[in-house]
Amino acid sequence: MSAPVEHGLYIVATPIGNLGDLSRRAEQVLGLADLVLVEDSRVTGKLLNHIGKKCKMVVYNDHKGKQERQEILAALRCKIVALVSDAGTPLISDPGYKLVRDAQAQGIYVTTVPGPSAVIAALTLSGLPSDRFLFEGFLPSKTKARGEVLTELNPLKATLVFYENGSRLGAMLADALAKLGDRQGAVIREITKKFEETVTGSLKELAERYANEKPKGEIAVVIGPPVAAKPASEAEVEQALREALQRLPASKAAGEISRIYGADRKTLYDLANRWKAESQ
Repeated sequence: MSAPVEHGLYIVATPIGNLGDLSRRAEQVLGLADLVLVEDSRVTGKLLNHIGKKCKMVVYNDHKGKQERQEILAALRCKIVALVSDAGTPLISDPGYKLVRDAQAQGIYVTTVPGPSAVIAALTLSGLPSDRFLFEGFLPSKTKARGEVLTELNPLKATLVFYENGSRLGAMLADALAKLGDRQGAVIREITKKFEETVTGSLKELAERYANEKPKGEIAVVIGPPVAAKPASEAEVEQALREALQRLPASKAAGEISRIYGADRKTLYDLANRWKAESQ
């Protein structure tokens, strides 16, 4: 590969864990860069040290003021500038799109050096359909807001990919089960690192497994598209309602089971109240 010589912005993908995944072209571009725009200079500093490169680093994010962005745009006209994130492909759930947009608008040379991406890596490891997918990044941390987003995603006939952290994983999977139904899913952790792990199963199985387990490391959750399943039997629906009533009031239990099984919510609510009256 011939070395890049044109001044401008180089969007450089970096390893998501294993430094061996740094491409030869990415190493060459970083080696020639006059300036590297980073999320965290400590993280990128380790990568540059790995390839024996010393270079000026500037922390960049899309919250930077217009004046600071203009200074970077001016540098792009006379320097080779690399934009990196802490890991993976820049702009994917990371800052940078405003700089790319403004550079292109001003006719500045912009190119990409593609490479690792946690989204794509997780999708390939999940064993779920990959012909159509949506990357949603991190869901809101609050239960109500998270539920609202999942409800919006429910009708989409596509595989869904999320990022999550260990402390919220159990709650996120429980909410996904309630709002999306019992689809197939995968929890993928520490991709390309020593303790890489892929756990697959139904959302019900995954929610139960991680209800009290808080795994460490970088986590991606992949959820398959809705599938046309054979209707559940009346006995299966009633059993699911009884289980839901152990943790939810009648109204919410009826709503959850109605979404999962497609049963009539009012019928389920009346049944739950009848059971309650019979037990008194």
